[in-house]
Amino acid sequence: MPKKHEKNKFSITVCGEFFPEIYPAHRSSKWSRGEEDPLTTEMRLFCACMRWAFNRLLEGASRHEIKKSGQELFGLNSRYADDARLKAQALLDSQTELLKLENEETEKKLGRARKKLSLAMRKLAKAEEKGAASEVIEKLRLAVKGRNKRVVSLAKRLAELKDYQEKGTIPEVVFGGRRLWEKVCQGRAAREKWRHARRNRLYSRGDESKGGNPNIKIFYDGQDFRLAVSLSHLSEQTGIDKLGRPRMSQAPRVEGKLWLPEKHRELVQIWLAMKLPYAVELIRTLEGRYLVHLTFELVRVQEPDFAKGCLAIDTNPDGVALCNVSASGQPEPWPEGFSVPYPGNLGKYEGEFQVIPYPNGFLYIRIPDLTHASSFRRSYLIGVLAKVVVDIAFFLGKPIVLENLNFGKDRLDTNKKFNRMASNFPFAKMVGAMYRRAVKEGVPFKLVSPRHTSTIGYWKYMKRYAVPVHCAAALVTGRRAMGFRERVTEELRQLVSQIKQNLTRKVNPDRPGEGKGMTRGVRACLRRLEERLSVHNGLAQSEQEAYNSVWPDLKLLALSVR
Repeated sequence: MPKKHEKNKFSITVCGEFFPEIYPAHRSSKWSRGEEDPLTTEMRLFCACMRWAFNRLLEGASRHEIKKSGQELFGLNSRYADDARLKAQALLDSQTELLKLENEETEKKLGRARKKLSLAMRKLAKAEEKGAASEVIEKLRLAVKGRNKRVVSLAKRLAELKDYQEKGTIPEVVFGGRRLWEKVCQGRAAREKWRHARRNRLYSRGDESKGGNPNIKIFYDGQDFRLAVSLSHLSEQTGIDKLGRPRMSQAPRVEGKLWLPEKHRELVQIWLAMKLPYAVELIRTLEGRYLVHLTFELVRVQEPDFAKGCLAIDTNPDGVALCNVSASGQPEPWPEGFSVPYPGNLGKYEGEFQVIPYPNGFLYIRIPDLTHASSFRRSYLIGVLAKVVVDIAFFLGKPIVLENLNFGKDRLDTNKKFNRMASNFPFAKMVGAMYRRAVKEGVPFKLVSPRHTSTIGYWKYMKRYAVPVHCAAALVTGRRAMGFRERVTEELRQLVSQIKQNLTRKVNPDRPGEGKGMTRGVRACLRRLEERLSVHNGLAQSEQEAYNSVWPDLKLLALSVR
């Protein structure tokens, strides 16, 4: 599920690279190790302080205690020590939240596994009672054995998770990466690689009162960006202030050129000119390169205004369906002179970026590589897709509406086809990329519930506008964001009645029997529809979208007759 953003608050991260040029002339005999340079020493001390602060937080130590002791033990200044505590606190909070989430997911998986086990056991009992073939019985016994093992495994895992929650602890955290550590234990990775991952970063948060960032400063000299990193372990005590705190000399700095992408240079220049706070994280790779992550907090996210309508989006594993929704909640043709801004940086092969237009303001943008590309390639394509979608919304002057889908692990089970689709569906990346781009361009953005959008689109709008079900679902998404209720029309009632008549026809006049498609489930579905269709229009919008509304039965009916 996509991360929930605080109202009117959003952050943007800009990635760059740092090229150190000017180092301090001396090294610290107390804190340095071997031939490492002062910047590497500062990173190692910061990461050690973060691991130490994490353990102290588990013991219940206060911020003041960690901050004071961290300075003495690791030679860092107070701000670096507090930043290390903040990183450790963020890690602890995320692990606590993940423990709660995994507990809920495991409970759902265990419930489904027990239902499948009982079903398999009933099938086996019936087969043995009827004296089925030995091959059939052996196959059913194997299924029972496998599902029983899954139930035992999930029950054991759930007991472990609940034990952590009852004790108020979390599973053991491996700094540097658990997977990498397991590879080291198996002899598949060098121990030095894991050690490097434990001491390869330095973080400093921004401070508005200090005009940006006091420990890692960025400035622009008129031609290039420069970066200066404070090395607090090289500062020396010069006295004591009135409160008894040590007074330190100004820490020397490592300075050098900072490379930033061309598309972000103007944003960074404006940010530095306004002296707004920014957070900086410096990461050292195995090859000795220094990557820089700049984070800017944006506090001006516009609220969507649907006076002109909206641009509704239905996300799919291979692209997005768009619908230009008018203020009346109906699809609106694209304005004269409109054309989809084709990205100029694509062109790997013909058909890499497909634009499929439909009448009445519908559009489908398909990128086939999204379903099977590598992680980096997929992220790049999602960024290209987000830019195209936001540019369309900016041209129309309308807010963006998107479904708030949930592909949590609790939905993953023994259905390999669904697991593969859900795992490869980069919905969270799509939402994040579109949200960031919308904030940069000043385009309002809204997420709505995806419940029954495809079913409503299938029954009400797909044939009416002669579009695929994904485009019809996009229209339903936009109408839902604008507060329109989906009523059951007389045409839909007549269609359901006609389907019922077709399903109950006799196959052979001489031999009465059920027609094709009429099963017990469909018969029960039709009985429920007779009751619910008559009262649906009088319900509130939340009741019309509930799980026990008329739409789940219509979905079952659609699947049975297609």
